[in-house]
Amino acid sequence: MPDLMAADSTIGNPTINIAIFGGFVLITLAITFKASRNNKSAADYYAAGRNISGTQNGLAIAGDYLSAASFLGIAGAIAVYGYDGFLYSIGFLVAWLVALLLVAELMRNTARFTMADVLAFRMRQRPVRMAAAISTLVVSLFYLLAQMAGAGGLVTLLLGVTGEAAQAIVVTIVGALMIFYVLVGGMRGTTYVQIIKASLLIIGALVMTLWVLGKYGFNLSALLGGAQDMAVEGRDVTKPGAQYGATNVSKLDFVSLGLALVLGTAGLPHVLMRFYTVPTAKDARKSVVWAIWLIGIFYLFSLVIGYGAGALVGPERILGAPGAVNAAAPLLAFELGGTVLLGIIAGVAFATILAVVAGLTITASASFAHDVYASVIKKGKVTGNGEVKVARITAVVIGAISIGLGILALQAGLNIAFLVALAFAIAASANLPTIIYTLFWKKFTTQGALWSIYGGLIACLVLIAFSPVVSGGPLNATTGKSTSLLQDVDFSWFPLNNPGLVSIPLSFFLGWLGSKLSKEKPDQLKNAELEVRALTGIGAEKAVAH
Repeated sequence: MPDLMAADSTIGNPTINIAIFGGFVLITLAITFKASRNNKSAADYYAAGRNISGTQNGLAIAGDYLSAASFLGIAGAIAVYGYDGFLYSIGFLVAWLVALLLVAELMRNTARFTMADVLAFRMRQRPVRMAAAISTLVVSLFYLLAQMAGAGGLVTLLLGVTGEAAQAIVVTIVGALMIFYVLVGGMRGTTYVQIIKASLLIIGALVMTLWVLGKYGFNLSALLGGAQDMAVEGRDVTKPGAQYGATNVSKLDFVSLGLALVLGTAGLPHVLMRFYTVPTAKDARKSVVWAIWLIGIFYLFSLVIGYGAGALVGPERILGAPGAVNAAAPLLAFELGGTVLLGIIAGVAFATILAVVAGLTITASASFAHDVYASVIKKGKVTGNGEVKVARITAVVIGAISIGLGILALQAGLNIAFLVALAFAIAASANLPTIIYTLFWKKFTTQGALWSIYGGLIACLVLIAFSPVVSGGPLNATTGKSTSLLQDVDFSWFPLNNPGLVSIPLSFFLGWLGSKLSKEKPDQLKNAELEVRALTGIGAEKAVAH
């Protein structure tokens, strides 16, 4: 990420931005305090008492899923690359069909609080829960790291603060708010914050979409023509190929990225955890349908916002601004409505980050407390609210780690898109194959689950470490620097930026091979119980630790 500290690069009026940020924080804090009155049990803290309606949960899922990368990153990609940028939106949206058809209803019926409840249902509890918890923590931490670094970059830019110390303070404040929401409100408070955030984000995107279209007489062709007029010389932003397709490697890279995005969503722990908050399987399906509509509408808005930024601001100004492509939406807001609209959009972006990090934190803390502490360490013998207390302590620890790493990532210029793509790739590789096998293959064994989870996780990390994302990447034409995380070194041997094309099939293969080579005989009674519970929801409220 480029330097965001220069005072003269501040966009808009920091005072207005601070006022809008403060207003949002006060409103959501009041809601969180109110929600905390109902947190009396683990089910209340982890799953909001399982009484969130399908419509409310659909809004909350949209709030959880539409991160700062969706709002800022996709709009910027479309502004600079056009058609190829919109392919991200298509990948993110299609992913929900996988979630709806394969996992939403079955996960809600089978699990109690976490993804590991499903994976360990008919396996040996301790090793599978530990593997699932490690995978959950790794995915959540990388996602958190990206969001925290993005929050620091956006807020320091819009508030006009300078210097590394000021950046560190901003990231710390965002992290402290996140921890507070989770500690006090639990899943119920987090859900309400996500509902507000999703509503604000969609309304803000709608206003910008109508404003942009109004400037072109509500003629989409005229808008596309304006974007093409301002495009980088020799680049056609209305056709594919501006970012991907120039070489066979880039084509494979796009397939790999698309595979990770489409399959990763159904394996993201913080998305899966939202299915446990609804009272019935019907509500689980309804929530995903609502999420698909809301997310799909938002991505259509992002298409207009992206091309609008390309036409009204121009790729040159966007790439030259602090944050580069991530500055497209704020620059467009400033171009359209001046300081006031910018302040509103900045507040929405801040709300976006706050809601996503709260959801990630409660997921990671729940996984450790429920799967590691209660099931592995205490072997299911936890008294009173001991599990919830551990979850709250874990939330503080995870929050502190993410604050520290977020500060380092921001100040080191760590590539945020890389971190998000890695989180999706890990979820698609380590989590989804194991979930699919557990739900649909009766001969799946504990060894197969462990090989699939650890194999997918390790393959992702190794391939990313030796890819052009970390070292040996091409030079950026604008900055003259390498696009890799590490400059002036090259130890890459894996040609793709995303490992999904290799690691996802490998994880499926390892799950099959581990089960075939295992001497363990699948428990037919447990298989039958899992099938009945998954299809009917009977027993979903009961504890699953055995």
